[in-house]
Amino acid sequence: MRICPLQDFFMPENILPVTPKKEITIIRAGSYWAFKHFFEDKEIFQELADYYDKDGFRFILKTPGERNLVAKILERRGFSVKVIESSRGYVVKLSRKSRYSWVLKNSLARIETAEWRIFLMKDKESVKEALKLGAMLVEVDVQF
Repeated sequence: MRICPLQDFFMPENILPVTPKKEITIIRAGSYWAFKHFFEDKEIFQELADYYDKDGFRFILKTPGERNLVAKILERRGFSVKVIESSRGYVVKLSRKSRYSWVLKNSLARIETAEWRIFLMKDKESVKEALKLGAMLVEVDVQF
């Protein structure tokens, strides 16, 4: 005797895999917000082209209105958007004597001091990767 007529539907072979949404992190970097992502779909890039900073290879959002509009566009296109208002936990540093090109590709902004190169990373995964490769986490909120 069947207890639940839908039990066959919930068998593992009948469940379709769920494709996780790609996450984009938009981080406040001083007076603006920034994010970095390579869009395979040229149509999405074209929709956001007004915000693209080709010199920094990143998207810059100058006002809360722009930030909110871009977040809505990305969410409509199937992305999960995370807005971060503090750079704390996303900033790493390297000695000025260190090679840094491997960190630069995943960074949103950088500043330099006499001793350090300081990078705002694009997401937590980039921070973890930088730490594994020898960078040090900056424990305070940094204004870029």
